[in-house]
Amino acid sequence: MFSKSKINEPASKDTDAATPAAPSAAKPASSSDFVASAPKAKPPASVLSSDLHITGNIKTTGDIQVEGTVEGDIRAHLLTIGETATIKGEVVADDVVINGRIVGRVRGLKVRLTATARVEGDIIHKTIAIESGAHFEGSVQRQDDPLTTGSAKAAAPKAAPAAK
Repeated sequence: MFSKSKINEPASKDTDAATPAAPSAAKPASSSDFVASAPKAKPPASVLSSDLHITGNIKTTGDIQVEGTVEGDIRAHLLTIGETATIKGEVVADDVVINGRIVGRVRGLKVRLTATARVEGDIIHKTIAIESGAHFEGSVQRQDDPLTTGSAKAAAPKAAPAAK
């Protein structure tokens, strides 16, 4: 029904000239909306399987699920330590769920030790939950922002040379 009106009206040629400009203007808006919605999609957690042994530090803004062994520090958004996992190093994450073994400091906004957790080291947290059956040796310290305490110390020396 639109094609009939375009064919029958001579003024539709002017309308047709204006019409392609509108869709082309609409396409960038659509593509920018499409691009804006793409970062909202949360990628799945990276899984380090039980047969994997890593020596070195791991840093991501995403989520990690560790089932293997890591000798080094881990920094992530959400960190899940599986029952078969062993971490020897510092762990820093917004959310930490510990089902396995950690030897080292744990820093997190939310820290949860499940019944199968074994932690040897200090825990610095905003909120903590320790299930019955979890093994824990170390100290527990509550801080309003446990993540920035370590990074603020690291950022201060960097800021001083930049000011010179």
